[in-house]
Amino acid sequence: MPNEAPYAQLTPDLVLDAVAACGLWPDGRLLALNSYENRVWQVGIEDAAPVIAKFYRPGRWSDAAIEEEHAFAQELMDAEIPVVAPLRFDGRSLLLHGGYRYALAPRHGGRAPSLESRDQLEWLGRLIARIHAVGARTPFAHRGRLDRATMIAAPVAAVLASPLLPPSLEGAYRAATGRLDRAVADRLDAVGPVRTLRLHGDCHPGNVLWTDAGPHFVDLDDARTGPAVQDLWMLANDEAAMEALLEGYATMRDFDPAELALVPALRAMRQVHHAGWIAQRWHDPAFPLAFPFVAEPRWWEQHVTDLHELADDLE
Repeated sequence: MPNEAPYAQLTPDLVLDAVAACGLWPDGRLLALNSYENRVWQVGIEDAAPVIAKFYRPGRWSDAAIEEEHAFAQELMDAEIPVVAPLRFDGRSLLLHGGYRYALAPRHGGRAPSLESRDQLEWLGRLIARIHAVGARTPFAHRGRLDRATMIAAPVAAVLASPLLPPSLEGAYRAATGRLDRAVADRLDAVGPVRTLRLHGDCHPGNVLWTDAGPHFVDLDDARTGPAVQDLWMLANDEAAMEALLEGYATMRDFDPAELALVPALRAMRQVHHAGWIAQRWHDPAFPLAFPFVAEPRWWEQHVTDLHELADDLE
């Protein structure tokens, strides 16, 4: 598969054949779901509920790392925590067809949570605490860590190697990311060591689905090791929301309040990483279509300004 188009061979027929290879009977109905990093389809099944077929981006994770994600999801399900884990076929959840690694999962629908509802925020806090109680049992062996190397150094290198960054802004970008990296390092040093554990890792509202039975989490693709607050701050629009999340969290698990000082650093690292992620994936035709504005110099000018503002918040 050429690097220029990692999913060029992933045709609808291949998707259907991959599902059929698991002993299921696709009825021909395919619905592409919103996903840039991987490719995800809802596949209709004859006389049964649809399944979700997720095809992993070539080269991103090792087989061991993907299997570790699947095992974590299953461990959470075994603890009666509402997450969606992949289905197993002959004892295997990571499957291979047509050169693509993939997994199938049951479809679980739902609506977005209301982040203005204190009751829902407290419920989410309790649920995240339960996830963390399981996540603290054992460490990941094959998945990444939430650190400056992963969230700053690697994405900055991707941007500098990309044609997206205008040459006239290279010096300004280097200065802004260097300043921000130092500010993040200083903040991490000031907070000191905190407990780390296995996290959901990408706990934003789009990865929470709400039904009449309550919330459930999907997409552990970014599961990694880091501080507990990483799974909280993206759900908190303001201090009141964080207070509600923590009130729910504290009923199930202790939370170290010192971690709250990490939030500006985590927010800054995520913004650096986002730009690097787009730059690194620009060869995938889906990315220029989804993020055309990133090819414009003014976007990078604003990005540099934003990085300095994030550094201001940290210094």
